[in-house]
Amino acid sequence: MTVNANYDNLLTTTLETRTKTLADNISKNNALLARLKQKGNLKNVDGGSKIVEEIEYGEGDAIWYNGYDKISYTDKQLFSAAEYAWKMMAVPVAISGEEQLKNSGEERMFDLLGVKISNAEKTMLNQMSKALYGDGSGKTIGGLKLLVADAPTTGTVGGIDRAASGNEFWRNQVLSPSEALTKDTIKKSMHELYMKCSRGTDKPDIIVASDDMYTLYNESLIDLQRFSDPKMADAGFETLKFKGADVIYDGGQGGYCPEKHMYFLNTNYLRLRSHKDRNMKVIGGNRMAVDQDALYKIIGWAGNLTLSNASLQGVLVDYSAD
Repeated sequence: MTVNANYDNLLTTTLETRTKTLADNISKNNALLARLKQKGNLKNVDGGSKIVEEIEYGEGDAIWYNGYDKISYTDKQLFSAAEYAWKMMAVPVAISGEEQLKNSGEERMFDLLGVKISNAEKTMLNQMSKALYGDGSGKTIGGLKLLVADAPTTGTVGGIDRAASGNEFWRNQVLSPSEALTKDTIKKSMHELYMKCSRGTDKPDIIVASDDMYTLYNESLIDLQRFSDPKMADAGFETLKFKGADVIYDGGQGGYCPEKHMYFLNTNYLRLRSHKDRNMKVIGGNRMAVDQDALYKIIGWAGNLTLSNASLQGVLVDYSAD
């Protein structure tokens, strides 16, 4: 058992300080989360058995009348709720007794801690970015493959069966052209899907693209003036514009947007909900290994990516290119 109390204190205080900024760095690591942060949609939750998103999907009665016409009222189901399970992630930071002895000087201890904690942070950032595009199977959060699905008439999202009659409102838009997209045809398909995802002033505000789809759109603008969002550019993300929406690629090294996909998202209805007591924070106190000379600390997160309107989201898929 290690007896270097100074090392334990340094590990604790360093982790506590670093994890205060880890949640913020999550958004800086991913263009979609950066937009959700801009919109104030990185929300903490106090608790509960599930994360609940209220849904308004119906319309009341509007009656044109004159004189003494009867104005009747019929009770209708206008509201519902989607329920999302808690998903949890943890990254441990461990220091062995041998490492403590070899790095007993104050500066050397800090250097070792910095490397280990930085690695833990990168691990959590990368895994969160990857999960944002997943289908929520297993123990990960439900990402865009689930919420804005290629096959929106199947499966269950937020406890609501998308295949059931009457739940058509809970299906996202999807467009898969019969012919392979090119730089000469991609804008036409983007326009078609954009219109499907629009309702009055409610329109997609960010379009997240894979490398290949972003390249096609970029090439389609060779002879046109390009526009970008200075806020997203200042955050480090390269952007183009399409009808007011930011077009951003999430590819390259460490990018997880699936090939041949372009997500049209209205982020008014997307949120990353985190538990206030488990939002990139150190879990518990000291954790000494039972059968090892080592000290452990665990950085933890709990929450989920939630959706409150599916019909205003869409995905353009270039399956015909296969």
